[in-house]
Amino acid sequence: MRLFWRALLFSLLPLTAFGGEGKLNSGDTAWLIVATAMVMLMTPAGLALFYGGMSRGKNILNTIAMSFVAYCLVSIVWVLWGYSLAFVGDFHGVIGTLKEVMLRGITPKSLSGSIPTLLFVAFQGTFAAITVAIASGAVIERLKFSTWLVFSLIWITLVYAPIAHWVWGGGFLSHDGALDFAGGTVVHINSGIAGLVMALLLGKRRGYGKKPFFPSSIVLTTLGAALLWFGWFGFNGGSALAANSSAALALLTTNTAASAGALTWLLTEWLILKKPTVLGAASGAVSGLVAITPAAGYVDLFGALVIGLVSGIVGWFGVFVLKKKLGYDDSLDAFGVHGLNGIWGAIATGIFAVKSMGGTAGVLEGNLPLLWVQVKAVLTTVIYSALMTAVIFKLSELLTGGGRVKEEEEIEGLDSAVHGEKGFNL
Repeated sequence: MRLFWRALLFSLLPLTAFGGEGKLNSGDTAWLIVATAMVMLMTPAGLALFYGGMSRGKNILNTIAMSFVAYCLVSIVWVLWGYSLAFVGDFHGVIGTLKEVMLRGITPKSLSGSIPTLLFVAFQGTFAAITVAIASGAVIERLKFSTWLVFSLIWITLVYAPIAHWVWGGGFLSHDGALDFAGGTVVHINSGIAGLVMALLLGKRRGYGKKPFFPSSIVLTTLGAALLWFGWFGFNGGSALAANSSAALALLTTNTAASAGALTWLLTEWLILKKPTVLGAASGAVSGLVAITPAAGYVDLFGALVIGLVSGIVGWFGVFVLKKKLGYDDSLDAFGVHGLNGIWGAIATGIFAVKSMGGTAGVLEGNLPLLWVQVKAVLTTVIYSALMTAVIFKLSELLTGGGRVKEEEEIEGLDSAVHGEKGFNL
């Protein structure tokens, strides 16, 4: 009988995870396949519903389409040339090369660490797609669909790919020691700033500030937030690129920060506006998810709690104070939630990073220079993203005969005017 169990155990050994750098690890591969699918769900489902429910009923399909179709477009651009520019080779620390354009030279046997390179390409492609889609939240209900598609194609090439290379692909920020575990700088600061710049250039929606704009369905928004939360476990946990303790840490810190962010946003508006809204709780959860993203694999429970608690306040301030004070029309608060909390999370990573967790000590452990490294990464991303977004948006407007829909289309609603459909047939 003992021989039987030994034989059974030996037969299962090829299915277990063993092997490291340069050797395929089946456990790591299985986890990254799942994580990739989870992150994919975030854009055409989670973000689409989160944004769609916050838009007005006459624009819900157009809002969803901007996320859904952006995912499709970026997925193609990524495998054609985006991945190569971000992760293959290096040109003076600024950009990659076209050595593996159209995934040339990558075979099923090619490895990136302990996982197939093809899987790494797919995983990173889902990050590129959601970055573009997040920016759309700032300009929905008034941006031409054709302009959005042209902008997305150029922006992913000239803005996302270089910044991803700077931080993750061997560029100059990675050489400086900048920490961004899963995309606080690359994804959220980048998309939030891009959204703000587009909103400023495009102008306010017709009637903005003069009459109330009611969300079409807070139910859909809450469901979208829950799907984003679920997908974020793959977003942050998968960024460990292995089924290991770092992934487990990221999973825990992600859930902790999201919960804390939801509660502080809820309590803030309850104290100030006297109403604890479901929309506020959903927005606070997303704020916490954004803020913990750069820190997820580097901080302990204390750091995750502080980052999450502050994120809800930062998000609420961005939406209800800063936007009203400055008067810009960031339709669905891409900057207020993603941009501001991306900045907070990146800086907080430099403060709360714990050596025993991620291998790098932060300010609280005496490593003050890390804070400047993080601030430099934030400032560099903000400046580059803002300037390039402005140029690309103006170019996209030129190529599509103007970026704003006609006034009568904006009044009618973009679902019927642009797509010939209705989100709700009630």
